[in-house]
Amino acid sequence: MPELPEVETVCRGLEKALAGQKIAEVRLNRKGLRIPFPAGLKRLGGAKILSVGRRAKYILMPLDTGQTVILHLGMSGRMVITPEGAHYAPEKHDHMLLRMKNGTQVTFNDPRRFGLVDITPTNDVEKHRLFSHLGPEPLEKAFDADFLAEKLKGRKTDIKIAIMDQKIVVGVGNIYASEALFRAGIDPRRKAGALKRPEVEKLVAAIRAVLKAAIKAGGSSLRDYVQTDGELGYFQHRWAVYGKEGKPCKGCTCDAAKTGGIHRIVQGARATFFCPVKQK
Repeated sequence: MPELPEVETVCRGLEKALAGQKIAEVRLNRKGLRIPFPAGLKRLGGAKILSVGRRAKYILMPLDTGQTVILHLGMSGRMVITPEGAHYAPEKHDHMLLRMKNGTQVTFNDPRRFGLVDITPTNDVEKHRLFSHLGPEPLEKAFDADFLAEKLKGRKTDIKIAIMDQKIVVGVGNIYASEALFRAGIDPRRKAGALKRPEVEKLVAAIRAVLKAAIKAGGSSLRDYVQTDGELGYFQHRWAVYGKEGKPCKGCTCDAAKTGGIHRIVQGARATFFCPVKQK
């Protein structure tokens, strides 16, 4: 499933192509995806897309009608931009097409159909059932060491599980949780409430650094994920520990002969990768 950096990358591509443009037509090829398409979706012709943003792993498109379109890519969804005059060959799993008055087209393709599209009043976005329970964005000021320390206080869950809890902070998915904990030098099995203040500070900084680096690299390409222009993300080439079971991490003594290299365990039904030498 695309994580925060992948969704942010998609949003930035859509922003360049769609911000300020008017919708000419919304074409739907089925009744819905994870949930039915909202009744008003096909009536958005003539509406102007003011901007394209992100909340957690959701894409937000506020319109000049006072409504906001909400999209989620699910496990395999992708948004394909076709500029004016370019040819796009329709594919089997194209479920929604946005045609703009300037000729640009955006196609929502989702083979597994776990994505979703919804519409809500713009003023009520944060009250929407998808967002009302969510914690702060990890790259915004509200997410700092004071906030995280307070949220972790007394928690007996593993720290990796805690930072993946969307009620604490949004968008820190499985890959980036492993990578951030490695950068911070924290064992993912540590109990969240046992972290000392300096460790919390390192973790906040590591989460921010990993996500920013991943966004800059265009995200990590796993399975179906590609950017809006069809290009792959490249952050997977910079992973320090994720997917590297048995291998040593750079500049460390965690070689296979001595410690078994990078370890892989399962936490919350998800794979966790960490260095038993660097992470304490």
